[in-house]
Amino acid sequence: MKLDSATVERLVEQITKEVLVILYQEEAQAQAGTNGDQCVDCIGQCVQQCQEKVQRVVEAGATRLTSTLGNANIASNIAKYIDHTLLKPDASQDQIAQLCYEARKHGFAAVCVNPTYAKLCAQLLQGTDVHVCTVVGFPLGATPPEVKSYEAQQAIDDGATEVDMVLNVGALKSRDYALVERDIASVARTSHAGGAVLKVIIEAALLSNEEKVIACQLAKAAGADYVKTSTGFGPGGATVEDVALMRRSVGPGLGVKAAGGIGTFEQAKEMVAAGATRIGASAGIKILQQAQAA
Repeated sequence: MKLDSATVERLVEQITKEVLVILYQEEAQAQAGTNGDQCVDCIGQCVQQCQEKVQRVVEAGATRLTSTLGNANIASNIAKYIDHTLLKPDASQDQIAQLCYEARKHGFAAVCVNPTYAKLCAQLLQGTDVHVCTVVGFPLGATPPEVKSYEAQQAIDDGATEVDMVLNVGALKSRDYALVERDIASVARTSHAGGAVLKVIIEAALLSNEEKVIACQLAKAAGADYVKTSTGFGPGGATVEDVALMRRSVGPGLGVKAAGGIGTFEQAKEMVAAGATRIGASAGIKILQQAQAA
């Protein structure tokens, strides 16, 4: 699908407005912190620590409030947030089978594997609630949209129900937003036609804050279901700050997946408090054990 110039201009105008709003909020929040009105540290504890702000929400018409993004007891529910992940190039069939066994036993949200193992995982997890997630354009994102779409179709045919694609980072940095949107939209159409969920990896460690917001807005406009922080193979992993920025960028309608370097329950809990609805981790068992001990 080739976008006409008018459509591209409208898309760029919409994204620019969103970027300016979010970056203005960032600046205002930072300025508030210098004036003793800091609200960053109360994430997940607003009811207790920001009573004046909460009162304004109530006066505006709210009849119910949550202080933890809907997760009153994250320790008991943490498994449902985790994509139990094994993306190492030397992963063996035995290791994949163990991954699936652990996912079945503990009730993880999904297993996340390389495409060559999607069919095996679908067989091993048949009849369970555990999803099969695989990756597309991984880990660089520098393949054409048509190739990514084909990868997604093959993965779905093999039994994948979730697709994590890497967007074209080079195109984003070149401000070729039409290509980035087409790249995501092509995989979104394929994924949704096959009944699969699409998560878009923006590789946040390579981007400025402005580029992160633009990437999230493009993913939203192109029909993605989630935005995801990192591949785990880039220069950095998930940060609380990036998750919070991504959540503000996409609003409540899209999921946010934090992935890369999350190895403890405390880190996972911080990501959820910042707005993550899914955690990608190879340390899922460790995180779960720590949660059970909490």
